[in-house]
Amino acid sequence: MMFYFSNNLEVVSLHIEDDVWKRFTVYQSAETTQHFLKKCYKEIENKDIETKSYDNCFAFMYYLEQGEVFYKQASLSPLSIRPILLFYGLIHLIKACLLTVDPFYPNSTSVLAHGVTTRKRKKRHYKFLHDEIKVQKNGLCTFFSEQLFHVKHLEGEKFHMIDLLKLVVELDDVMLHILRQPNMIALERMDDNKWGIPKEIYDSYYMDGKRLKEYLNGKYSEVIIWEEEKLKLPAFQKQGMISPPFRYHIFNQNLYIPAEKYSNMELPDMIVHYLLLYNLSMISRYETEWWIDLIKTTPNSDYPIIKSFLEITEKKGPLIVEEYLRKKLL
Repeated sequence: MMFYFSNNLEVVSLHIEDDVWKRFTVYQSAETTQHFLKKCYKEIENKDIETKSYDNCFAFMYYLEQGEVFYKQASLSPLSIRPILLFYGLIHLIKACLLTVDPFYPNSTSVLAHGVTTRKRKKRHYKFLHDEIKVQKNGLCTFFSEQLFHVKHLEGEKFHMIDLLKLVVELDDVMLHILRQPNMIALERMDDNKWGIPKEIYDSYYMDGKRLKEYLNGKYSEVIIWEEEKLKLPAFQKQGMISPPFRYHIFNQNLYIPAEKYSNMELPDMIVHYLLLYNLSMISRYETEWWIDLIKTTPNSDYPIIKSFLEITEKKGPLIVEEYLRKKLL
């Protein structure tokens, strides 16, 4: 199952208007899924490819199927319980991804916990934007971050919700309207799959052209081809995937980079959405009074941002996973 991208940006888009779950149809056959896993295991030089690909093909399919059930149920459910359904939907999709890189997953109960902690009791005048969570040593968060994206050293890291939300590019309009500042700056679409660097990026990063090129080359895990003040991203053109610090907006099909330098600006989207959904699901379950009051009375800026994020992650979560799996088919 291949996806090709033309020079027309509208064709390059991930077609968010389509049903993303149709793209998972290719994995609904034990035979084709076993062949897919065999291909994955050959790349990691696993010795028992035939046996493990057979053993894991049904678990892989069931993870995807269960993830789809959670997401579809979330779309039909009230906002009050939607974070829980979306979080567990994403967890199941992540577990399917893990089976493509670890034939023995889960080989320990330590990787089954969520791997994140948050405050058990919210303080008076609590605001979600100011809340923070902490990544634990063991659990799914650190495990999939390292296995899928080679992101290490998350243990003990604390993340503020506002910093994570700034990395959700589709929140750009909401963040600008509510916080009066942009969270992302759009690259300028040029001809021949080139992207121009707008002047405000140089100003925001306090860098000249040479320093900005060095900075982005060091942050981006793939190859950047520079032509004066324009850049090409061959991996994005070939695979339709983009790595941080660049972000792809699934609704307007444009590329962005953070409006300013953040310490966590290199976090992949899957990790960002996992951390945000974890905290929202915990609030939905254990901070019922604050959560229902937020939904019913919308007392502050938390509500429009949270509601917008849940609408975005419902669409983007499955797309992120589908992109990850599709890359392995190329």
